[in-house]
Amino acid sequence: MKRLLTLLTLGLAAFFQACEGPIGPPGPPGPQGQQGQPGLVLLGEVFEADVNFTAQNDYFVDFDFNPPIEASDVVLVFIRWESFNGTPIWRLLPQTVLFDEGVLIYNYDFSRNDFTVFLETTFDPALLDNSWTRNQRIRAVVIPADFATSGRIDFNDYDGVMELIGATEDDVVTIQPKNP
Repeated sequence: MKRLLTLLTLGLAAFFQACEGPIGPPGPPGPQGQQGQPGLVLLGEVFEADVNFTAQNDYFVDFDFNPPIEASDVVLVFIRWESFNGTPIWRLLPQTVLFDEGVLIYNYDFSRNDFTVFLETTFDPALLDNSWTRNQRIRAVVIPADFATSGRIDFNDYDGVMELIGATEDDVVTIQPKNP
């Protein structure tokens, strides 16, 4: 009986301890704190070039990042695939095209210092019509690592990528390859 009374008393004490009364009025405001350090500004960059893939440049074009990008940044390269009602349609590389002769792949790689866009084929690329190798417009989008790992965007969607990094057509910078 004594144990039951002790448990009942402890239970009631815990019950009343958990209760709260009404919220009181707010206290007076405290003094203004010191200004903190400015926050990190994450800026994406967009570069554009018209390129030609030829036997003279071994079907690749190379570009420098000046200054180098951050080691954690990601680079996406898009190619203008076609236009619809005057609006360019951009496709994320790599892109694969099947021909009777074999396979053509537009591809790219990047480092902190540069990026390269190139053609890979299972046949002699000299057989390609100029429409596949000349005057190809590409855009390289540098995405800060915080955006790249957020999982908030479909990287195949060029317009969505531009919106994510807060870039507009006015922010696109024209660049020239190191090996035209």
